[in-house]
Amino acid sequence: MTVAPHRTDAPQAATGRAVAPALARPDKVATRRDELARAALRTLAERGYANTSLREIAQHSEFSHGVLHYYFADKTELITYCVKLYKQRCVRRYDDVGTGATGPDDLIERFLTALLVSMREDSHEQRLWYDLRVQSLFEPSFRSEVAGIDAALRDMVWRILVRYGELAQRSVVVDAATAYALFDGVFSHAVQRHLAGAEGVEEQLGEQIRLLMPRLLDGAGS
Repeated sequence: MTVAPHRTDAPQAATGRAVAPALARPDKVATRRDELARAALRTLAERGYANTSLREIAQHSEFSHGVLHYYFADKTELITYCVKLYKQRCVRRYDDVGTGATGPDDLIERFLTALLVSMREDSHEQRLWYDLRVQSLFEPSFRSEVAGIDAALRDMVWRILVRYGELAQRSVVVDAATAYALFDGVFSHAVQRHLAGAEGVEEQLGEQIRLLMPRLLDGAGS
């Protein structure tokens, strides 16, 4: 296995000593952390939390172990930062689902298209998110970040569902937490089957979304 050459690119003071990230310019530190997290995300997504160390991430990227450890205290901090960065990008993918929809059926198809892109292109990152969520049951250090990501995803689903109700001129009959739980369950099961190489996953996901959304509005049985 080839070890990436050591690079000393931590911020430097006039004395030549490394400046702690807290003392460096916040915008430069944030930009650097984002860059390192994006480089580490693929390795973490492919290998999983339990099978990856900071040193192994460095070996599979252009950055040294020292640089990673300078910007992230440990693997826990890095993995939570990686997942949060990915989920922020993922949530933005759904921003125009409601605003660009011309009617309720069009919104469903836009939502489904975004879900399919997430499943096709980001299945390994989705697996890492589920891995982190399970680990939070055992490691308290994960719980705050997981709760924050869950809240952002819940709010995203709720915005889409409320807009769907407006376009259908009907009221939503569930709360935000219930709606998120339902959609998350359907989607996580689809991702699991997709990663396992099952057939017909996309078609089944489409059927489930098209059936589920109308049932969350009033008058569904009429």
